[in-house]
Amino acid sequence: MDAGIASARKDRGRVRILDTTLRDGEQTPGISLTPEQKMSIATMLDDLGVDTIEAGFPITSAGEQEAAKMIASSGFSAKVTCLARAEKGDIEKAIDCGVSGIHIFMSSSDIHLREQFRISREEMTEKVAEAVGFAKAHGLEIEFSAMDATRTETEHITEIANVVRDAGATMFDIADTVGICTPDRMKELVRDVSAAHIDVSVHCHNDFGLAVANSIAAAEAGASQVHATMTGIGERAGNTSLEEFVMAAQMLYGFSTGIRTGMLAEACRFVSGITGFPVPPNKPIVGRNAFGHKSGIHTQGIMENPLTYEPFDPGIVGRGRWLQAGKHSGRHGIAAQLRELNISLGARELGWVVRRVKERGDSGKTTSTEELMQLALASRQTMAGGVIASDGGT
Repeated sequence: MDAGIASARKDRGRVRILDTTLRDGEQTPGISLTPEQKMSIATMLDDLGVDTIEAGFPITSAGEQEAAKMIASSGFSAKVTCLARAEKGDIEKAIDCGVSGIHIFMSSSDIHLREQFRISREEMTEKVAEAVGFAKAHGLEIEFSAMDATRTETEHITEIANVVRDAGATMFDIADTVGICTPDRMKELVRDVSAAHIDVSVHCHNDFGLAVANSIAAAEAGASQVHATMTGIGERAGNTSLEEFVMAAQMLYGFSTGIRTGMLAEACRFVSGITGFPVPPNKPIVGRNAFGHKSGIHTQGIMENPLTYEPFDPGIVGRGRWLQAGKHSGRHGIAAQLRELNISLGARELGWVVRRVKERGDSGKTTSTEELMQLALASRQTMAGGVIASDGGT
């Protein structure tokens, strides 16, 4: 690791990861998973080292129940939990699936209570206390999630935290359901809920691109668990990206997560292949371009010392760096690409190739590896024909 990063870190202890790819991730428009596909992803998640796998929402369908039963009976190292509304029927379905834990949720914000459920705050707290007590009586480990918590008055949030703690919940989840929280506000909420002497978890959405930042802020304020999905899939703009949170938490903030980081790139490709949801090329940590270099200045620096233009060794997440020829490339970068292809050119041939690459770039074209090989061959043929001009290149 770069000494600059290492010196900025402090050892801050462990943050647990609850992976909700199989639940909130599947709520991504365009994604729908079979029980067998869910089982495959769950197996990968267990190998990756997540602490808890949220297997699904059993009340919604027979397939959800089948998947949850398969995952719960798998013998995974990870805990297996299911989502349930604060309804007896939902909780019974989860119990039937054989899970050891349950994630009970209900809206807490006034806009949800007034406009959607048409109940008062008092009725809400009575309902959740009854639901948590019912789950506790059946021996389940309970996490309660206050949906739309970040638009709920702090006084009400802390009241709910005390109620569910007394009813038997061991974890209180602050859900930023519409992704409107800021890191400063998240820290305040975590500290307020922690005052109720209950472990705190956070479930962040990415509507303003702040899901990872809010999750990091929560961990800094003392949250013991973060909900995340592979590549950040989920409702609307998605959830906290597991791979982004893990790498930032570990490398920039000094938390440990228990995740086998060398599997991250492979795991993201695996989930993408099953869901059909592509990983964007510029996706941090695992995107194709995350360790791709094109600029001449960058490629020259990379060849001297990769840490000049990379935050960490790509091998840490199971990736490798690569170079692309383009109009911003220089002789060093293009020569390095050619060496990787076992091609060595003389100075004049190389200069000719560099000029052709830049001309292609100025006309709006990129140069693929195959095209670079063809240019190298053409430079030799041109040289052999005595046509190539003396050129210092770029």
